[in-house]
Amino acid sequence: MYNKKNVLVTGGTGLIGRPLVEMLIQQGAKVRIASLDDPSRAHPEAEFKQVNLMYLENCLKICAGMDFVFHLAGIKGSPAMTMKKPASFFVPLLLMNTNMLESARRCKVERYLFTSTIGVYSPAEIFYEDNVWKTFPSENDKFAGWAKRMGELQAEAYKIEYGWDKIAIVRPANVYGPYDNFDPENAMVIPSLIKRAMDGENPLVVWGDGSAIRDFIYATDVAKGMLLSLEKGIGQVINLGSGTGVSIKEIVEIIVDNMKIKPKVVWDITKPSGDKKRLMDISRAKSLGFQPVISIKAGIKETMAWYEKNKNIVNKRYNIFGNL
Repeated sequence: MYNKKNVLVTGGTGLIGRPLVEMLIQQGAKVRIASLDDPSRAHPEAEFKQVNLMYLENCLKICAGMDFVFHLAGIKGSPAMTMKKPASFFVPLLLMNTNMLESARRCKVERYLFTSTIGVYSPAEIFYEDNVWKTFPSENDKFAGWAKRMGELQAEAYKIEYGWDKIAIVRPANVYGPYDNFDPENAMVIPSLIKRAMDGENPLVVWGDGSAIRDFIYATDVAKGMLLSLEKGIGQVINLGSGTGVSIKEIVEIIVDNMKIKPKVVWDITKPSGDKKRLMDISRAKSLGFQPVISIKAGIKETMAWYEKNKNIVNKRYNIFGNL
């Protein structure tokens, strides 16, 4: 489906975008990347545009001539950062998502993939796609969750008013892997722990008691799921998770096991652990042929190896929290 197609990937230098761009190029697509990251993070065979998607005119320029658009650009940060700087999540997400979909419509893009988030869900042990609009996002994800919900509603509005039904919506779980955000000030749990451990923090202090269970999925598995979703899942909302739970304690143990000098782990039980369990139902994705293949052990090992080799480009990622 992608051979000789003009494909735009916003956020194509990031965690999911980088492997997605690679897969598209392997399938014969002509890929354009839109990102605010340093050009050194871009795939060498893709066209790179360093562009701010919060402005409609920029979005119109990069969408021109595209057959398909994968909109991955967004704001990724820790729950603590969400609490401290909610406007830094809410406003850019609303502007980027609204402008990108409107530009794609005006430029007559054939198919469009919108990347939503696990943050649209209300607290529950298992997340089912069709339950979202019966509830409100978790207080911990309120600002980013509502901004992403608006993107989903915009797609629905375009289907009703313009008959554009070639939009797929994916909700990835907790994604990790190379090209992640490793900034200790605002990184998510896996990259934060990897950076701190590999940079020599000892003892390694971890919030909570480690019992919280989460659905973690490796970035290449998500990228494969996105390709499938745009090909076979248009008009649907699709969870992209592993479908299995891993405790934070297990994550820490895997990281420590991969260290030559093993740090002592200290659990700070005065700090919150978050919801006890959060897993995604991935039945709908599986019906399209989706099957995650990278285990949590293999994925963390790969991510640690990448971090060791690429410390020079870790900080070449655009930091919205320092640039607004």
